[in-house]
Amino acid sequence: MLRALTADLASQFARIALGNVTREFPNKLDHVLAGAADVKAPRVLHPIFYGSFDWHSCVHGYWLLARLVRRFPDLPEAPAIRGTIDAHFTAANVKAELDYLRRPANRGFERPYGLAWLVMLAAELARHDGSDGRRWFGVLAALSDECARRLHDYLIAAKYPVRAGVHSNSAFALILAMEHADACGEAGELAALRQKSRSWFGDDTDCPAWEPDGEDFLSPALIEALCMARALAPADFATWLERFLPRLAAREPGSLFRPAAVSDRTDGKIVHLDGLNLSRAWCWRSLAERFTATDARRDIAHEAAAAHLDATLPHVADDYAGSHWLATFALLALEA
Repeated sequence: MLRALTADLASQFARIALGNVTREFPNKLDHVLAGAADVKAPRVLHPIFYGSFDWHSCVHGYWLLARLVRRFPDLPEAPAIRGTIDAHFTAANVKAELDYLRRPANRGFERPYGLAWLVMLAAELARHDGSDGRRWFGVLAALSDECARRLHDYLIAAKYPVRAGVHSNSAFALILAMEHADACGEAGELAALRQKSRSWFGDDTDCPAWEPDGEDFLSPALIEALCMARALAPADFATWLERFLPRLAAREPGSLFRPAAVSDRTDGKIVHLDGLNLSRAWCWRSLAERFTATDARRDIAHEAAAAHLDATLPHVADDYAGSHWLATFALLALEA
């Protein structure tokens, strides 16, 4: 039986995120100092995204909150979610975030991971039917448009993809960018991103899946497969996947089916492996839907997803090293 996002889990995730997005310290800034005057507190530099240890985690913490309040509008935490977003998503705060982004030293700020999550947040808000979500979408528009443009320019200009299982992964950025283009009705942008995916990954075959590295939170193999599932027509994807992972029915490569063991959840890098388990579960559940009901790989994918979820879901809130971001990936997996 597939795990589902229940109201109880939604409340748990909401409480975690609400406790993080306005928690300013500890804080790991991505900040270039051009002079002594640039030494400022996180909340001064980023009046919206100052919490959750780092900018990108705060961005996807807000994505989680926005998604939960759309999915469960009567959640007990819903008033606090709406109040927190209303207090932070203001024209003045957006301008300050935008001004920071446009500083000459910040051309590469949060590229591509943070930019991708910002446009993913905008994609979520675009799906809201109520006045709150549409208002938040409008307030954030100048910042999300700038991030979308920067992400597009970077992805299109880059000659080679980054295949590492961390923030720089190109396929993950493409997945989130395609989500944004689709949600916002940007057909031309979606076509360009799909073409970029095909140009980077279309000829890949027989992936060895030498993973995980000790700090992965993304599976280079499965994230690439999910990216191509979003970039190709179903029949074309089926052909591509047969070449890329030809032995899935035999549960090979075996590395993709074994949840990562996490030896220290208080270590910010080692706990990345909990994220790997959750992101693999997201990929496996998403890919399972690409197989027919009679395809043995469908059940195999669901079993792999369940094993990875079981390994990490109980530990999402164990320590701040993971709890400031893991609930986001748990939500992706449960909603795949």
